[in-house]
Amino acid sequence: MFLIFLCFYRMGSVGVQIVCVALGVLGLIGGIVCCIVPSWKVSSFTGSNIVTAQSSQEGLWMNCVVQSTGQQQCKNYDSLLVLPSDLQAARALTIISCMFASLSVLILFCGADFTTCVENEDAKPKISLTSGVGLLLAGILLIIPVSWSAHIVVQDFNNPLVSQKKELGACIFVGWGAGIILLLAGGLLCCFSRPKSGSSGGTAKYHSNGAANKNYV
Repeated sequence: MFLIFLCFYRMGSVGVQIVCVALGVLGLIGGIVCCIVPSWKVSSFTGSNIVTAQSSQEGLWMNCVVQSTGQQQCKNYDSLLVLPSDLQAARALTIISCMFASLSVLILFCGADFTTCVENEDAKPKISLTSGVGLLLAGILLIIPVSWSAHIVVQDFNNPLVSQKKELGACIFVGWGAGIILLLAGGLLCCFSRPKSGSSGGTAKYHSNGAANKNYV
């Protein structure tokens, strides 16, 4: 971990910002995939459930039935109230996470050192820090719903009273990965977004002392 931090330190602020933009875009893509792809919960074929002719998949917006022949049929949910509580919360949190991630990446790109959208050099560290906080929030908001859904799936799987057991879908793992990537990008920006050394105070004092010496002579 120390070697990784040292590598980022040697890259400088420009290199770190370029890496964070790439990580932010990658995390945003992962969040969009989690939001769109209906693969949060999939059917489990364990125990007495040996019917493998078809499998069901549940997502945030629709559920799908996949036949053994490869044919897939999907249907949108008739109402939001049909969804379990974890998927209802996942809808809102995933969308908000994608909004935070996209806005943070846009802010970072506009205020980065390798762009000229913002000419004020003193404001760029603050913009980079703001983007880092936004990426941290985006990562947290994405990890919460996938972890909640994973907990519900594991709890129902171990419950003997539940007949139709589910397993973790691909979106759960994609959400964990995307959330960690967003947290990494936000943490790097918060660590390396510092004002540049050297302020105008010392220069002002130097000129004022020089002026005082001239008046004394």
